[in-house]
Amino acid sequence: MRPRFAFIFVLLLASACSRSEAPQPAPAETPTPGAENARPAGGRLFVTNEVSGDISVIDITAQKVITTIPVGKRPRGIRVSPDGSTLYVALSGSPIAGPGVDESKLPPPDKRADGIGVVSVADHRLLRIVKAGSDPEQTAVSQDGTRLFVANEDVGEASVVAVDDGHVVASLKVGGEPEGVEMRPDGQVVYVTSEEDGHVAVIDTAALKVLKTLEVGARPRSTAFLPDSSRAYVSSENGGSIAVIDAVKHTVLETIKLTGGQLVRPMGVVASPDGKFVFVTTGRGKNVVILETATNKQIASIEVGERPWGIAVSPDGSTVFTANGPSNDVSIVDVASRTVKAKVSVGDRPWGIVFVP
Repeated sequence: MRPRFAFIFVLLLASACSRSEAPQPAPAETPTPGAENARPAGGRLFVTNEVSGDISVIDITAQKVITTIPVGKRPRGIRVSPDGSTLYVALSGSPIAGPGVDESKLPPPDKRADGIGVVSVADHRLLRIVKAGSDPEQTAVSQDGTRLFVANEDVGEASVVAVDDGHVVASLKVGGEPEGVEMRPDGQVVYVTSEEDGHVAVIDTAALKVLKTLEVGARPRSTAFLPDSSRAYVSSENGGSIAVIDAVKHTVLETIKLTGGQLVRPMGVVASPDGKFVFVTTGRGKNVVILETATNKQIASIEVGERPWGIAVSPDGSTVFTANGPSNDVSIVDVASRTVKAKVSVGDRPWGIVFVP
């Protein structure tokens, strides 16, 4: 090879080697450092619609319903399994009856429709229905995901149900019209509210027995535990108040009277992931109230929509979501600015709501 051609060959070879050793661009699906901070927090909301008998699935980033899952009659309480793969939805064939309604004039209940709907999060479909006692309203899931604790509204009981085969392990008397069912974060006890008797039944999840009952305000609806299991906050609709409970000794520490007028009707309750705040929907009051847990004082009230009931909070605590029944929509609330960022139309009479990352 002559010198001039040899020199050109060496240059070409060096250039090719340089290209082969240069870093290649990352695949499109690989996030760049810091990209997760540039994107809005994602996830999905699953919202039960009591009248239309289905679940609306909301893409939070897109702020729209992406699909609807038919599940059965009167879906109300909804929970997600510990591994995030499955939803448990309380279904009831009992006719809708508000406070003061003469139930003797209502149509007979369809007991064939009672059960817990098991729904796939990934596939967006109803897998099966587990029979879980009469007129299920709300439920809680054990830490290992093997059992459900179900409020059976029309018989004043709580059923403990095995998820795998659907058999009822135990039935416990918890007071008239049980509604809210909440597992303490450490998994050792469950609180069940009794609307009729104005108390909370404390269930030992290992012994499957009622340890005691606590008197709270009139028509208690829901319970929220702080993440460290130290305290519980129970909403009392007709009392317009929140009972603060020592969740270890199961004693009432104080009662917070909410402000905002006679229309304030505390309903759904949820604690922020850091335990600093408790968020309360107020039904006819149209607002979400924020309580500061360090002082147990009401520090804010945000108007969100018509009769907000179900409530959920994002894992970072920055956003709260409310199901607004009469207006058939969900409000997305920014906690820092205390404003409604968006409203998303859903099915007929949204009731319960859960966030799934």
